[in-house]
Amino acid sequence: MQKPHILIVEDEDVTRFNLRNLFEAEGYLVSEAIDGDSMDSKLQQNAINLIIMDINLPGKNGLLLARELSNQPDLGLIFLTGRDSDIDKILGLEIGADDYLTKPFNPRELTIRARNILSRIGHNRNETENAVIKFNQWTLDGNSRKMTSPQGDVFSIPRGEYRALRLLIENSGQIVTRQQLIKEMTGRDLRSNDRTVDVTIRRLRKHFESVENPQELINTIHGEGYRFVGTVE
Repeated sequence: MQKPHILIVEDEDVTRFNLRNLFEAEGYLVSEAIDGDSMDSKLQQNAINLIIMDINLPGKNGLLLARELSNQPDLGLIFLTGRDSDIDKILGLEIGADDYLTKPFNPRELTIRARNILSRIGHNRNETENAVIKFNQWTLDGNSRKMTSPQGDVFSIPRGEYRALRLLIENSGQIVTRQQLIKEMTGRDLRSNDRTVDVTIRRLRKHFESVENPQELINTIHGEGYRFVGTVE
């Protein structure tokens, strides 16, 4: 079986060197890039499974590059950056990053998060049963990670949003806790003041509210989690 291939996009030489050594010691294939142009070149030359990227890069920054990558369903993305404000983290997750870590970081934590994302990517690639779900005249296609509205508008949704919505739909009418959602989305446990789940639900609701005659499909259960209240066909 082909080893997972990780691309490190980082312009700081020492950090890039340390990350390469870290992941090669874990048995991964590793490539490096220092900016968006070299990243694009590596993506064209290799079958990359996961990108670990800084936000502060020469030329296009990591947030702009993440937008360009958001339509690739089998490509994971972790931001690893010194920018630790809540605004940067929320924006990074809204754009479609699977996870967000700040420097300095714990190497063990980074490798665990990377392994969890790679595991979910591999699982998604093999998910064929019930890949298309229909509810309230909406269609959720797991093969392309696109959602189509009753009016025919098509939305591309990041992997985290897809997995959260799918979990809610699969447990329609039941309360899904924030812990269950974060575990499904990122493979890690919920931490205090972690707004990842809230951001994800907010973005899903924006899709549902953007059409004519919007319906409330996800209820907030205060102190517990969320519940899908749509009708699955």
